Amino acid sequence: MAVNKVVKKRNVWIPVVAGLIRRQGKVLVGQRPEGASLAGTWEFPGGKIELSESPEEALARELKEELGVDAEIGPLKFVATHTYGKTGILFLFYDVKFWKGQIKTQQHLDLRWVTPKELEKLELPEANSKFLKQILEVL
Repeated sequence: MAVNKVVKKRNVWIPVVAGLIRRQGKVLVGQRPEGASLAGTWEFPGGKIELSESPEEALARELKEELGVDAEIGPLKFVATHTYGKTGILFLFYDVKFWKGQIKTQQHLDLRWVTPKELEKLELPEANSKFLKQILEVL
């Protein structure tokens, strides 16, 4: 007698780190370039955690790639989740208070230092908009 076994496919989760880089009451955001997913929206610098990297190592690598700086990663400020279709994103937001080098755009269309009030007016990816209240609380 054959047994039909239903195999449930697990959803995919992608771990992502983001840096809250602050200076003089403002936070740094980058505009996603044309051709990228969510092009034109403003995001916090960071990216996906690669296999064998700690979240802090991943954020330091991403800040080097995106901004050209060597950053000292501070404490984890909060964690949030969001789903795009069947893909879940696990966001880890870290404080970044110190860096060496001049911040410059290497992957973003533009970079801006914005106040928390200005941040509320920018077009953010849906995931960031979803937990903007939490972001503003830690700024």
